[in-house]
Amino acid sequence: MSVEDRAKAIGKNVEGKAQEIFGNITGNKKDQAEGQAKQAESAARHAAEDAKDAVKNIADQAKRAIDKL
Repeated sequence: MSVEDRAKAIGKNVEGKAQEIFGNITGNKKDQAEGQAKQAESAARHAAEDAKDAVKNIADQAKRAIDKL
């Protein structure tokens, strides 16, 4: 995951947490739900990028193993 993508995901998580807290303070269920949704989106972005990184690492390892043959 690029640094820029990680920063965007972290920003989305912080934004969501703030919105959820605001919703909790004001009793606004919509803000609570939207904040939680933003946090879930952030978690999904992290998971997707982690999966991409894992596939890239496996491909790199396979290439190095083939190069050693």
